[in-house]
Amino acid sequence: MKALIIGGSGFLGAELVRQAKAAGHTTAATYATKPGETSQAVWHPLDLRDAARLESVLADVNPQLVINASSGQADWAVTAQGPVRLAMAAAKYGIRLVHVSSDAVFSGARVHYDETCLPDPITPYGAAKAAAETGVLAVYPDAVVARTSLIIGDDGRSGHERAVHGLVAGTRDGVLFTDDIRCPVHVADLAATLLELASSDASGIHHLAGPDAVSRHELGTLIARRDGLDASRLPAGLRAHSTLPGALDVRLDSRATQRKLSTTLRGARQFCRAQA
Repeated sequence: MKALIIGGSGFLGAELVRQAKAAGHTTAATYATKPGETSQAVWHPLDLRDAARLESVLADVNPQLVINASSGQADWAVTAQGPVRLAMAAAKYGIRLVHVSSDAVFSGARVHYDETCLPDPITPYGAAKAAAETGVLAVYPDAVVARTSLIIGDDGRSGHERAVHGLVAGTRDGVLFTDDIRCPVHVADLAATLLELASSDASGIHHLAGPDAVSRHELGTLIARRDGLDASRLPAGLRAHSTLPGALDVRLDSRATQRKLSTTLRGARQFCRAQA
């Protein structure tokens, strides 16, 4: 199978490239500013705001599968409109599409969210991701929209891992919130489940997050202990006392999707312990 990973130079994208290649897929990937470090993919520059360039990349690669793991943060043209443009092209050419979304589409008002819950974002980024979900499935109902949460790895490349190391070393200012709760997922598990969904007949909304609901401070403590760092050096605080926007407690319920998968989505307490 020919696979195209949009945003292949990012943290999740790089793992998708690695696993797609390992599975025997002919793999291409896109980047916004610079190509990824791996030679396992053929690299193409792409800005999802550029419809002509998107058509050109699809023509060059001629993929049977596209996974969109790109992130434009709160940029509406990239994060909201770009995926819809991609979905329209994928539907036009009959390309299998998996679009990665986020738990930021939820406000945290009800805490627990399964696939039947409607988005109620409270940040510009969350609003852009929610708009992308709606648009993608409106133009391509056979697509998969996969919501996920904090993505963690083993090598310190994720944002949260870098923050933990910096805080312990004293090279970074800030605190880890004890009231900001999510369901982290390991990047390898997430990539494997995205590829598994891609090879199935699944469509619509799916949740892909770990079963453990942990605060950012507890997650930081788990990472510090895993990496042999002094977890007592991690400063704690309350997000409710800060000026940062966003939900406090959002727990994606992934049980319905997990029952359809052979890949196990491990919880943070398990995958951090497994690497100890």
